[in-house]
Amino acid sequence: MEYAPEEYTRHYIVEALFKLMSEYEYSKISVTDIAEKAGVGRATFYRYFKNKEEVIEFYFMHNTKQFIFEQHYYPRCKADYVKVAHSVFEKFQKNKECFYLLRRAHLEYLYLNFLNKKMVETFQRDYPENDLYQPYVFAGMIFNVSMAWLDGGCKEPASRIAEMFVDCINIFGE
Repeated sequence: MEYAPEEYTRHYIVEALFKLMSEYEYSKISVTDIAEKAGVGRATFYRYFKNKEEVIEFYFMHNTKQFIFEQHYYPRCKADYVKVAHSVFEKFQKNKECFYLLRRAHLEYLYLNFLNKKMVETFQRDYPENDLYQPYVFAGMIFNVSMAWLDGGCKEPASRIAEMFVDCINIFGE
């Protein structure tokens, strides 16, 4: 995946925020701290983000774009759905340190909000005939399973979590 120059600046800001979160309490981190750590000015920070929460939202959006870019097929059977779920939980596991920091700062609601938004968009686009509340069911399941798995140290393999997840949603009517 190729990135425009301004994307690199955003990434430096994201990295700076998470590095600072590993050292300090989130509420004590200022925009000035983030800008200094990222090697940019405050004006540059505000050119790309309104606040610290938008930095985290960008982090989620970037990872989602990467995830979608890596998917090469449309799932058609249970094995395909397990493969997609495995990719989701594997990506979560690879980024668990960031999620630990968000959880420690009581910012996991940003992840839930992001999941809700993305699921609603996906369902409206791909499954417009489905119930209005289904996207929230899926988002809630992903969120709750992810957080419980994180709290347990993400010790179980992502493949096991994916199998369990797909079995629970019973999307195939088996």
